[in-house]
Amino acid sequence: MSGRQGGKLKPLKAPKKEKREEDEEDKAFKEKQKADAAALKSAKDKAAKGGAPGGGIKKSGGKK
Repeated sequence: MSGRQGGKLKPLKAPKKEKREEDEEDKAFKEKQKADAAALKSAKDKAAKGGAPGGGIKKSGGKK
């Protein structure tokens, strides 16, 4: 028996993923994602600037 059996074992290294070339569909998909992210960011910026001054739903009535 070996003297180094106790304790944590080192995890096995995962094999490296092979680089694959992007085809036209991948490029188009990535471009669409970038455009969608940019549009979403600009919409969020506009909404933050021009929102209601009070913000949120106002409750009617008061404490009785």
